[in-house]
Amino acid sequence: MNPALPEPAALPGLGHVWQWAAGPVALLSAGAHTGPVFRLRLWRPALVGYRPEWNRAILTDLDTFRSRGSLSGLTPYLSAGVVHADVPEHRARRYGLSRHFSAGALAGLDGRLREISEAHRPHGSFEALGWSCQLVQHMLNVALFGGAMPARLLARFVAPLHRSMPAPMLPRPWLFRRAETAIARVLEDPPPGSIAAHLAGHPDAVTDLRVALAAGYDTTSHILAWAAWHLAAHQRWRHPQALPMFVGEMLRLYPAGWLGSRVTSRPARAAGVAIPAGTLVLYSPFLTHRDPELWPCPLLIRPERFEAGHPPWAYLPFAAGPRACLGARLARLMLDAALASLCDGDLAQDGGDPGIAAGITLRPRGPLHLRLGGT
Repeated sequence: MNPALPEPAALPGLGHVWQWAAGPVALLSAGAHTGPVFRLRLWRPALVGYRPEWNRAILTDLDTFRSRGSLSGLTPYLSAGVVHADVPEHRARRYGLSRHFSAGALAGLDGRLREISEAHRPHGSFEALGWSCQLVQHMLNVALFGGAMPARLLARFVAPLHRSMPAPMLPRPWLFRRAETAIARVLEDPPPGSIAAHLAGHPDAVTDLRVALAAGYDTTSHILAWAAWHLAAHQRWRHPQALPMFVGEMLRLYPAGWLGSRVTSRPARAAGVAIPAGTLVLYSPFLTHRDPELWPCPLLIRPERFEAGHPPWAYLPFAAGPRACLGARLARLMLDAALASLCDGDLAQDGGDPGIAAGITLRPRGPLHLRLGGT
């Protein structure tokens, strides 16, 4: 580990472990003030960077920066499937899945997702996170399984993702077996038009669908809750044509995948920094998206900033490069459809806490109380 690199203030004898457990976002933000690449002393030494040149290096060289041994392996919800695969296995698995998550493959879902959103359109007072969680469960059930996954089982499967640490990290073999058995039943006779129908016969379909359900659920539901909250305070963006830029700004401010990790398989260099083999390397879309050198006035909600595009490797809500999230298009479809249902009537904030809590993903501290009236 390069001793010349800066690090945020640490506790004697504990390094940064306690700060990481108590508030990882605050620790990362403190580290960002020390420099574009900094050290953390966690349960193992780690290097963190957030500028575009760092992101590009980490996210394009899959042979050097490996998933095996990274943070994604700590949660059973993500430690399987294409998310956790390394080269050369990753390349083949991704190729087999990518066409089923393409714009063409998902085109028929847009109308159905909008129907679901209208059917679950809130009336009067509602809590944004509760609404978004229920709605996203319904939308994912239809998109992935054609609505054939038992709703109560689906809800039980995703429930630990809402709990504080370490709940999302705990093994749940009985629950996972039940979920995978139900997914296998759906694959035996998958509803036409569902992603399960596209993946039927794929050798790893059960695992990939189970991981897709987990990865797509809390990420989308948490961003949707924040988006509904801020949409109430930014009325000019409450029409369908403006929603894509507004959603883009929400994904910038609240990237669910706020932290990514890799482990170096050999000595490497990124952003001018020498990295020994076996180093835990972190990149942070949260830090990148709030870097004032990349995004002027980064804490202000300015969807119009996307009219001019953005610097390469400076916008990573779904990662980037060969490991970019396969579910990105589906997530955008769900967010656009859900928010479109809030564009009619009077939407207003009614008290809440939109602050950030960090777990596997970012989520609102909440609750977020809103009112939707009129038509």
